Amino acid sequence: AYRKIRLRAEDVQGKNVLTNFWGMDFTTDKLRSLVRKWQTLIEAHVDVKTTDNYALRMFCIAFTKRRPNQVKRTCYAQSSQIRQIRRKMREIMVNQATSCDLKDLVQKFIPEVIGKEIEKATSSIFPLQNVFIRKVKILKAPKFDLGKLMEVHGDYKEDVGVKVDRPAEDVPLEGEQEIVGA
Repeated sequence: AYRKIRLRAEDVQGKNVLTNFWGMDFTTDKLRSLVRKWQTLIEAHVDVKTTDNYALRMFCIAFTKRRPNQVKRTCYAQSSQIRQIRRKMREIMVNQATSCDLKDLVQKFIPEVIGKEIEKATSSIFPLQNVFIRKVKILKAPKFDLGKLMEVHGDYKEDVGVKVDRPAEDVPLEGEQEIVGA
């Protein structure tokens, strides 16, 4: 549970508040636990527009990984490799975000689909580990539309339990006496 997802209350219907995604961030402790010595940290950010006209800024973070049979303790990438990796990161983030709407994009953040794709695509340049979309900011949202919001909350139904009939007298049985301190 290291992703902090910000929600924005868009509409109130009785006792229910309809919210919408308003950004994502990593907890500080998770971010600090990833950063270590003897490896290269690579960051990239990109401004994208989803199909439903949300303007987002996505931040990605990745770390180099030692090759399986490597003896050397460090795994530093050359600056040309870092530039190549960063270019690939931006390309993948743009492709993923521009091809879907906000609801589908948020579904991609949770299982870290984009991070895994970046890891796979850049493995030929330099092996990476801990590739995450670490932050998402919403720069511009389209005009509020209740219909769109209801689409997001369409699968929601109220959790209501079934009423159970109880006998008039709830008296414990005589034979079952609890012995205290036994």
